[in-house]
Amino acid sequence: MITPCLRRTVQTVMLLCIIIGIVIVIALAACSRQEQYLSPERYYVIKPIVKTVPIENEYVAEIVSIQYVEVRSRVKGYIEKVHVDEGQFVREGQLLFTVSNRVYQQELHKAEAALKNAIAEFKSVEVELANVRSLAEKNIVSKAELKMIEAKAEALKAKIDEEEANREQAAIRLSYSKITAPYTGVINRILHKVGSLIEEGTMLTSISDNREVFAYFHLSESDYLNYIQSNDTDAVQRVNLILANNTPYRYEGRIEIIESEFDRSTGNIAFRARFPNPERILKHGANGKVIVREHINNAMLIPQKSTFEVQDQLFVFVVKPDSTLEQRNIRILFRLPHYFVVQSGLNVDDIILYEGVQNVKSGDKVSPYLLPPDSVAVLLSSNQPY
Repeated sequence: MITPCLRRTVQTVMLLCIIIGIVIVIALAACSRQEQYLSPERYYVIKPIVKTVPIENEYVAEIVSIQYVEVRSRVKGYIEKVHVDEGQFVREGQLLFTVSNRVYQQELHKAEAALKNAIAEFKSVEVELANVRSLAEKNIVSKAELKMIEAKAEALKAKIDEEEANREQAAIRLSYSKITAPYTGVINRILHKVGSLIEEGTMLTSISDNREVFAYFHLSESDYLNYIQSNDTDAVQRVNLILANNTPYRYEGRIEIIESEFDRSTGNIAFRARFPNPERILKHGANGKVIVREHINNAMLIPQKSTFEVQDQLFVFVVKPDSTLEQRNIRILFRLPHYFVVQSGLNVDDIILYEGVQNVKSGDKVSPYLLPPDSVAVLLSSNQPY
């Protein structure tokens, strides 16, 4: 039989065991929390990827016909007839406009008459010169008189040349009254109709030859140097065009001309690309965007998710040899899908935090796990997050 004293002793021992158990559990939990707090957290880290990457740059371009000319009148008068219509396809030499030419016809007739008169006078003097020369040989007339007749004949020859020049000039002015197409192309807006009085130099219309077009665009000095230093010259000469409605133009163009100097006011240099235009989609004066492809050799790439911004500046966390983090400012050269091309601030041997930049701060200690280079390369080629 258990005495009351023994019962109290057992209860006291059991209570002490429970208290000791609770203390042990609390102590173990505290130790676990302390160990967890003191242990560095594990993070994925990477090294910058160095490789040659293709990039595309867009530049605003002005579309210009391969041939474009303003058709202007070279004489004053009234437009008698318009032989073409706006938007009409014309061939080189085709008659476009006829300007009143009665005045120029009269000038031509007058010049022709003056030429005939000079020729008649010269023939008369030629007969006289022959007679005087015969008499001079017989000493019937003096040598001085012969010289005078010869001089008169030379003067009449010069007058004939002058009148011939006047006749040709009058014929040219008359020809200006018939305005023809300088080359094959399309007629644009006709600014003056039949009966309009025009002055010399008045613009009548313009002609565009759109079988091919030029695209003029400008590059900055740094872009120009990147273009020139590209290894694949043939590849960078090929360009594409984005139309004003943001649709791609189906035909590829080629860069063929680079200007010889930079514009001092803008710091840019002009390029000219030629595009085929068999469907006549592109028109003179249109706008678009030229896409220029380049290659950056030994480009240093890091994922965009490894960066963060502070006051419009870009930073990464570099893992130091003692596994602590250092916040470092970097400069970006280009933005690619999911990646940045680093211009400065990092070395190829630096190790940076791959993800979780929002959860750490400079000076924190981490447990780094370096992702294999092949894994990062696959990430770059697939453009997918890790």
